[in-house]
Amino acid sequence: MAKKFRTLLLILPFTFLSISIPSYCYTESFLFGGCTQQKFTPGSPYEFNVDSLLTSLVNSATYSSFNKYTIMGSSPEYVVYGLYQCRGDLSMPDCAQCVARAVTQLGSLCSRTCGGSVQLQGCFVKYDNVSFLGVLDKTVVLKKCGPSIGYDTESMTLRDAVLGSIASNGGLYRVGGSGKVQGIIQCTGDLSMGQCQDCVQEAVRKLKSDCGTAVYGDMFLAKCYARYTTGGAQVYSRGGNSSGKSNDKGVKTFAIIVGLLGAVALLIIFLTFIRKIMGGGGK
Repeated sequence: MAKKFRTLLLILPFTFLSISIPSYCYTESFLFGGCTQQKFTPGSPYEFNVDSLLTSLVNSATYSSFNKYTIMGSSPEYVVYGLYQCRGDLSMPDCAQCVARAVTQLGSLCSRTCGGSVQLQGCFVKYDNVSFLGVLDKTVVLKKCGPSIGYDTESMTLRDAVLGSIASNGGLYRVGGSGKVQGIIQCTGDLSMGQCQDCVQEAVRKLKSDCGTAVYGDMFLAKCYARYTTGGAQVYSRGGNSSGKSNDKGVKTFAIIVGLLGAVALLIIFLTFIRKIMGGGGK
């Protein structure tokens, strides 16, 4: 009998977690990812801490658009650091869905590596065994420029004005636009306002110089990014459309995630109760 309940303990959580999740939307489309060269030993305390960290990130994304964690170990080599950041305009359901998607992609992209990061359209997730929390890093991790529209003085002047205006505003997440030009800037939430401003100015400077007369441009640094689009050449709005369908998917997925967490918690309580009864009956 005890053996049967131990079997249930192993099978049931996986049964709950196999519930299908709706297909991903625009905010979950992949932009870039990277992994460290160093790998951890399967079954090691570090692997357990990485799993614990990523689970914490997914759970936290159901109620906060940013969070950071440090999972301590029995010795310094088992400590793991991590954070996630959702785009400032995402609803909590969309944020939770995006982070869950990013963590899933991390598992495939960076299997057994000591560190890794994934940037989707709507969120960013990173973990490492070396602390990066609160550290300003202006390394270019992604540069993408659209086709050139030729030197259009009006468009380029307007683009520079929009980016300059957004960059001068405060806050970790900033958007703005004028006419056919739209821009978006964001820093990770672990930076101070001074660090964010330093990062943003560098991203904007590189974006204007490297993308020149492109119809759109993306400049992602390790701790911030700056993006612009002209004439609707690229979409930054939530879900990538105005139909509202993406948000509906996010609400459904949010409900599924919360339901799963509750179901697993109830399952653990139930099985603990059964095991206590069985243990008491055997004395």
